Amino acid sequence: MNPNPSPLVIDIAGTTLSADDRRRLAHPLVGGMILFARNWISRAQLTALTAEIEQLRPDLLICVDHEGGRVQRFRSDGFTHLPPMRALGELWMRDALAAVDAASAVGLVLASELRACGVHLSFTPVLDLDHGPSGVIGDRAFHRDARVVTLLAKSVMHGLLLAGMSHCGKHFPGHGFVAADSHHEVPHDSRTLRAILADDALPYGALSTVLAGVMPAHVVYPKVDRRPAGFSARWLQQILRGRLNFQGAIFSDDLSMAGARALDGRELSFTGAAVAALQAGCDLVLLCNQSMGGGVAVDELLDGLEQAGRSGAWMPDADGEARRLALLPRTPPLPWDELMHEPAYRLALERLP
Repeated sequence: MNPNPSPLVIDIAGTTLSADDRRRLAHPLVGGMILFARNWISRAQLTALTAEIEQLRPDLLICVDHEGGRVQRFRSDGFTHLPPMRALGELWMRDALAAVDAASAVGLVLASELRACGVHLSFTPVLDLDHGPSGVIGDRAFHRDARVVTLLAKSVMHGLLLAGMSHCGKHFPGHGFVAADSHHEVPHDSRTLRAILADDALPYGALSTVLAGVMPAHVVYPKVDRRPAGFSARWLQQILRGRLNFQGAIFSDDLSMAGARALDGRELSFTGAAVAALQAGCDLVLLCNQSMGGGVAVDELLDGLEQAGRSGAWMPDADGEARRLALLPRTPPLPWDELMHEPAYRLALERLP
């Protein structure tokens, strides 16, 4: 086990671990890894991959973006095709109680299948509101009404918890109002703090006692701070932790996104962006899709953050490390063959919308 803070979450290029992957995942600054569809062939392959990662680093957090709908990394070899979260919001409009039950079922199925293959955490649920213009959010959002989003998200989280999986609500304080996609540009939301807290950010305060993780948006809210939320101490420390009383882990969104490194009128390096996010209040930072082609950017970030720690530009945070470790599963998963006969899982399959 690694006693030192390990704030980096990185990826791997393929379906097996290379020597470079093993070296990077063993680095003391690495605390997690994120899987993508390119890392998938079959359940057997995924289970063998995660088992090798866990043997290499038992404390490493194995993550994936697996929400349902168009954001579902594993779709074959027995994985259930989960609906987009908008389907739960539409069901709510017909039968609220059925929607709540279906949302818990979605969470339980999602988490049970991932955990059976050795995955620890999914970056779900999306807490953004369905304002309409955002193509990148779209049907990933439950509903336009923050109260409906809160109750359906809490039910999904309940299902995840029943299967022993932590979660991460995203994208704080809300990405659904802007049309621009932060993968390609820096969106700006010109509303006031009061307007945002009364609407898009409402689920975060209402769920503060149960949220395990939060991912801020690569969006600028200029009437609150000139920096994107993920690099803003005001958003993360004063508002999310101070005003909304959030106690869990804060993940940066992917630092390779175009909206991630444009800060204070200049474009930062990956190391600069990671240091800025950590200084602002993130506990963990993600760098995705940089392991292909030799992974030079990943190695530069590892070396750069190590140097930043030695120079005092970044101060390792023991509290952040404790929050990372709290996301690891506390119970063993059911193996896939046993899961297929487990009554709660089978009932959840019947309750899916």
